[in-house]
Parts: sequence; C-alpha cells; structure tokens
Amino acid sequence: MSDDQPDRFLKLDEVKRRVGLGKSMIYRLIQEGKFPAPYKVTPLASRWSDQEVRAWINDVKDGFEGKRRKV
Repeated sequence: MSDDQPDRFLKLDEVKRRVGLGKSMIYRLIQEGKFPAPYKVTPLASRWSDQEVRAWINDVKDGFEGKRRKV
C-alpha cells in the first residue's frame, strides 16, 4: 500500500483472518508490545489500522531477528 492512500480501520474478525491468529493470541501479543494496539473508535468498538497490520505482517515475514526469508 502506498503512503498516499488513506488508512482503513479493520474489525477484529478481519485482523484474525489476515494474520491467522485468534483473539486471545492477538491480545497477548498486544500486551507484550509485539502487535499493534487497536484504536477505540467508540466506547464499545475497537478497530485496527490496516497499515499497521500490514507492517506487522511484513515484519513477521522478514523475521523478528532481522532474518530475511528467501523467496
């Protein structure tokens, strides 16, 4: 995604589908500072930044220790 495109907000179900993790694991990673935290858009609704989730996915693909995967 290029920087000139507006960011989108994602619901938890979309985040789970994209990253392949369940709700408990996502929130555990948030607590550990290893996954982007959601934004509270209303008192009852949290949404994740599409750009932040994409960046996290790219970091995981590259490896947390900086190892690059050969494609």
